[in-house]
Amino acid sequence: MATLTHHESATAEYLEDSPNARKKFIYIIVAGAILLVLGLVMAAMGIGAEHHAAGHEAAGHAGAEHHGSPIWLKRFIVSLWHNNVFFTGVSVVGTVFMAIQYVAYAGWSVLIKRVNEALSAWVIPGGILMVIIFFIGNINHDLFHWTMPGIMDPKSANYDEIIAGKSGFLNMPFYLIRMVIYIAIWAYFTKRLRDLSLAEDLNGGTEYFHKSINVAALFLVLFAVSSSMSAWDWVMSVDVHWFSTMFGWYVFASWWVSGIAATTLIVIYLKQAGYLRFINASHLHDLGKFMFGFSIFWTYVWFSQFMLIWYANLPEESVYYNQRLGGFNGQYTWIFFFNLIINFAFPFLVLMTRDAKRQMIMLKIVSIAILIGHWSDFYLMLMPATMQENNGFIIEIGTAMVFLGSFLLLLTKRLSQASLVPVHHPFLDESVHHTT
Repeated sequence: MATLTHHESATAEYLEDSPNARKKFIYIIVAGAILLVLGLVMAAMGIGAEHHAAGHEAAGHAGAEHHGSPIWLKRFIVSLWHNNVFFTGVSVVGTVFMAIQYVAYAGWSVLIKRVNEALSAWVIPGGILMVIIFFIGNINHDLFHWTMPGIMDPKSANYDEIIAGKSGFLNMPFYLIRMVIYIAIWAYFTKRLRDLSLAEDLNGGTEYFHKSINVAALFLVLFAVSSSMSAWDWVMSVDVHWFSTMFGWYVFASWWVSGIAATTLIVIYLKQAGYLRFINASHLHDLGKFMFGFSIFWTYVWFSQFMLIWYANLPEESVYYNQRLGGFNGQYTWIFFFNLIINFAFPFLVLMTRDAKRQMIMLKIVSIAILIGHWSDFYLMLMPATMQENNGFIIEIGTAMVFLGSFLLLLTKRLSQASLVPVHHPFLDESVHHTT
């Protein structure tokens, strides 16, 4: 895949952005595009749609009937939104993880800092795509029911009193302003931390480290607010009648553990390719503990949200779970339980022992499972409210492969632009000799 290149420093390593690696990522994009086209053709021809015929009876809330673009086009637009929300969230977690390490004065993670920086390469492209997809989806109101014409006008036949009551928050100008602010905050602080990191490599000293701590602290405060609000806007508002006060934390937990899994996977692949020679079993052990612990955290938030809604049994709250547990002829029921197995039971059982957290093969398997599991978690958040019984997987998986290949191209390019080891970080020696 690549060769190890040495710099003037004894610890510097540079990734060779090899043509073979780029070809593999392009193959993923091409394979995804072929699968996507196949899925679009099948959806347009109605192949595989017979089992959807009776799904309307289980819809259960206003706006559940199909409206907007043809099914094949609407599925494609929703899939674009689903994948971009997922990959943008995973990407910004790279910056969040790095910022937390700064404010915690953590030394063990210095050797994986450049992986976190590279992971955030999708933030700006993802943010731009978010705005574009929103406008495309709004042409026929394929993503958000609250954008339907007249839905907040008492004189319109489309008037919905509940949605109209949320007009102060869910209106087009304010929504777009918020979206731009979220992306601008994430992109600015991602670039700022990256620039300080590169300047530190070039000039040395502790000045950049202390500046990074201040920048990271401010970013974490802003991210705590913007991440929850983005979850309300980008995910929860597709179920516009429904809301949960825990939903921001739920989406963040899904993004967070996916970002840690992606970081772990990248570290392992680089290590196996001959890079990151100072990464040892203790670093892997810590990453494994993060995945193990935050898989449990995601489950805690999932259960807390589900249990409170189930116990209260209020129609305006329980409709969300009714759709996913038996609604639309039970099309989403298996995904509901699959998410619990792959996102909680599997990581919990596999990573329970200390040895498992120190073995690359075990961490690799769990990381891939978590990424697949939380991709399907976002699928379950978005599909019932947007596609109802007209869901599928070929278009969605094809789109995911296109996004994945593009994501990996940007990530490897970012990794190759600087030393994989931040050679002048004040805690580098602590990270090199890290043991647990």
